[in-house]
Amino acid sequence: MPSVQLNHKIIGTGQPLLIVHGLFGSLDNWQTHAKTLSEYYQVILVDARNHGHSPHTDAHDYDLMSDDLRLLIENLGLSRVSLIGHSMGGKAVMRFAQRFPQHVHKLIVVDMGIKAYPMHHDVIIAGLHAVDFERLTSRGAVDKILEGYISDFSVRQFLMKNLYWIEPGKRLAWRMNLPVLEKEMPKILTALPHESVDADTLFLYGTLSNYVLESDMPEIEELFPSATFEAVENAGHWVHAEKPQEFLDSVLRFMLF
Repeated sequence: MPSVQLNHKIIGTGQPLLIVHGLFGSLDNWQTHAKTLSEYYQVILVDARNHGHSPHTDAHDYDLMSDDLRLLIENLGLSRVSLIGHSMGGKAVMRFAQRFPQHVHKLIVVDMGIKAYPMHHDVIIAGLHAVDFERLTSRGAVDKILEGYISDFSVRQFLMKNLYWIEPGKRLAWRMNLPVLEKEMPKILTALPHESVDADTLFLYGTLSNYVLESDMPEIEELFPSATFEAVENAGHWVHAEKPQEFLDSVLRFMLF
């Protein structure tokens, strides 16, 4: 399957720093951090395929996502970039580094390991499917339905960033390609291939999250021998949203020194 032209936004000037969001996210999730980081770098925010304003396709896996990133980098006339990826985006930038090491300066992987993960999005997907856009015509009504499945307000707000009006004031829809993402979930949750990456890599993880455990670190270091691990105290999976200042401090320490 061919690469797609990713929707993207560029903020600032300097050395390029590309940011890839997680599953069900979009570049909008990273605008605040991008504004701060753009004081130091040319920040390139992207919508992954099947997310945000990027094209919908019938397939979704990390080779395709890394091909998309390579096409964007080449189209922008860039040679080497640093990359930040959160969750699914973390695996995407790691796979990019495995396949195209010549384009990588530094990597920051936010709360994601290299291992396969068990299916744990069932409730979220059920909630998204429960939203009937034929009869629900307001964000508040959508939130009420989601609340029956997802008690965490911040998670609901994160998901509802995907809402948009097909017909202004009349009909809502999800921007993400939910049918394909659901179909391809086994590929999204799969382990990375066992291929080594030489680039300096920061694995930044939340102490309240179970995505990166101490027991995972030896295997990660086999693939990323230049890995550094940094825990963000009292942060869950959305490290950058839950502890924004600590996140930025860690990123800049790693990038600038």
